[in-house]
Amino acid sequence: MQIYLDYSATTPTRPEAIAAMQAVMAEQWGNPSSLHEWGSRSATALELARVQVASLINARPERIIFTAGGTEADNLAILGIARRYATPQHLIVSSVEHSAIAEPARCLEAIGWQVTWLPVERTGRVNPMDLAQAIRPDTVLISVIYGQSEIGTLQPIEELGAIARARGVLFHTDAVQVAGRLPLDVQSLPVDLLSLSSHKIYGPQGAGALYVRAGVELQPLLGGGGQEAGLRSGTQAVPNLAGFGVAAELAAAEMPSETVRLIQLRDRLFHQLADVPGLEITGDPRDRLPHHASFCLTAADGDTVSGKTLVRQMDLAGIGISAGSACHSGKLNPSPILQAMGYSDRAALCGIRLTLGRHTTLADIDWTAIALRQVLDRTLPRLTPANV
Repeated sequence: MQIYLDYSATTPTRPEAIAAMQAVMAEQWGNPSSLHEWGSRSATALELARVQVASLINARPERIIFTAGGTEADNLAILGIARRYATPQHLIVSSVEHSAIAEPARCLEAIGWQVTWLPVERTGRVNPMDLAQAIRPDTVLISVIYGQSEIGTLQPIEELGAIARARGVLFHTDAVQVAGRLPLDVQSLPVDLLSLSSHKIYGPQGAGALYVRAGVELQPLLGGGGQEAGLRSGTQAVPNLAGFGVAAELAAAEMPSETVRLIQLRDRLFHQLADVPGLEITGDPRDRLPHHASFCLTAADGDTVSGKTLVRQMDLAGIGISAGSACHSGKLNPSPILQAMGYSDRAALCGIRLTLGRHTTLADIDWTAIALRQVLDRTLPRLTPANV
C-alpha cells in the first residue's frame, strides 16, 4: 500500500494541467514576445494563464508577474523593494518564515540593512502588538508568511496587513501553502505583494507568480528583454504557465468542498494519534492549514528519535511524510521554526509533517495512524509525555 502524505512539499500534476501543457508544446510553442502568428498563439496561452491565476486571488491579470516558482516570487518581493534604496533601510520579517524569505533577509542584513525578526508564540503565531511596536520611520517592508509550511499555523494576515497599511509600510505575504486551499482576495486583503507557486496546487513545477498591487514599484532581479512588465526578463515558460493556469482555475472551483474534506481528514488523524505518549501537535491545533498535521516527539529521559528517522521508517511502510527539520550534507540540524517557537534544540530535531491532498482517502488516514503507532513502538518503545 502506497500512501503519499507530503502534499506541502509538492503535489502531483493533475491530468488537466498536463493536457494543457501538451497542447501548448504542440500548437502554441512560439515565443510570446514575437509579433507574428506563432508568437501570437503563444501569447494567447500565456495571457489566458495570467487571467486564470489572477482569478484565484481576485486580482487584475496585469498585477500578476510570472516567475519560475514561489522562491523566485519571494526573492523578487524582498530584493525588488530593497533595490529601490541607495542606502540600507529597515525590514521586518517573522521568525518562522520559509527560507525563501529568511535567506534574502539575511543577505540584506549582511550589507547593512536592519532586520527585525518578529517573535512568535508557542503555536507559531505573530502577536500583532509586536509588529506595531517593531515598525520604525525607516521600515520599508514587512513580510509575514500566511500559512507556515512546517507547522501549519495560519497568521492573522488581515490584522497584520492593516497595521502595516495604517503606518504606510508595504506588506508582503508568502501564500504558497494557502492558495487553492483557503480563499484569497487581494481586493479586500491588506497586502501589497503576495507569492504563489504552481506545484503546490497540482500544477507543474517551475512556475510561480508574484501579485504586485498597483502603485508598488519593484526593481527587477534579472536584466534582459523586459518581459513581465520589465520585472522578470527571460522568455516565459509558456507550457508550465498554461498548466499553472488550469490548476489555479480548478483549485478555485473545487476549494469549497475540498477544503471541508481535508479538514475532516486532518482532524481524524489528530484524533487517532491524540493518545500517543510523547507525540505533541506543533502549531495551532485549529487555526491552521486545512490539509496540514505536524508533530514533535521526545522522551522524558532525553532520548529522542529524529524526524529524519521517522520519515525513513514510514517510507519503509510505504507512506511518504516529511521531517520538520532540514538535512544538509548528512548532518541533521534542529528546525529553526521549532526553535523560534520555544522548543529545545533536542526537540527541534524531532518534528514530522503529514500533509494531505486530493488523492488522500479515509482509509489512508486510518492506515497511516496504525503504521505510525507501530513505527513509534519499534523505534522508541518507552515514550512519555513531551518535555520540551
